[in-house]
Amino acid sequence: MPLTLVTGGTGHLGQDIVDRLVSCGHRVRVLARTPGSRSDVEWAVGDLVTGAGLREALQGVDTVINAATHSPIARRGGFRPVDFFRSPSAVDVEGTERLLSVSRDQSIRHFLHVSIVGLDEATLPYARVKLAGEKLVRSSTLSWSVVRAMPFYYLLDKLLARQAWLPAWPMPTTVFNPVDTSDVADYVVTCAFDGARGARAEIGGPEGLSLAEFARQYQHARGLHRKILPISLSQARARGMGFVVSQGVRGKLSWADWLRRQYPDVRRAA
Repeated sequence: MPLTLVTGGTGHLGQDIVDRLVSCGHRVRVLARTPGSRSDVEWAVGDLVTGAGLREALQGVDTVINAATHSPIARRGGFRPVDFFRSPSAVDVEGTERLLSVSRDQSIRHFLHVSIVGLDEATLPYARVKLAGEKLVRSSTLSWSVVRAMPFYYLLDKLLARQAWLPAWPMPTTVFNPVDTSDVADYVVTCAFDGARGARAEIGGPEGLSLAEFARQYQHARGLHRKILPISLSQARARGMGFVVSQGVRGKLSWADWLRRQYPDVRRAA
């Protein structure tokens, strides 16, 4: 069985991708700064930021799935003023460029890059960084694929959790369709080995709802009672902030079902 290298394999999406690959019988190597504990994969110690360990990590590899990213907003679960002015590019741009360069040297057969839906109109610095990294992949001489996904449920959960202390929640009425990482992982693994190449159909969640409605369902799942203040955004402003409805593949797991899995104790108490 050919060997697949996964970058970002210790993150939320990356772990789901690794799980899918292993369950399908693939040989998997995970690039990480520190080896993890699971024994059903190979661990390659390396760093996209410095380039350390990349050549060793790519030796004997047939397919690369690049799921690595660095989003300060996602890490902390909320925005800070600095996020509207700049975002680090060491992983998503320079790191992607290093990975592509070594992959060319190692004659990798397929380079699959995970990206985000709506980057062409998004205005946040992180989105511009992600788009720059994606453009590097698209211009590469490697055989490549790009899979764009909507924002993940776990990120929406973190963002809403930070509002819990507020008595009222201002929430845009703009519709979008976030998705669970498990559905994205299934699709990414399919795209990695189905023989197709290039820009693949984007993937989003099964339902398009306003952020206000997502917040209502979140409050119900958490047993919270906060007033929701609907906010209207212009279409251009909404798309610039990433509030879009994806066109293409739809995941299966709904937000309500994801919440029930995350917060079962609240249901039992009710």
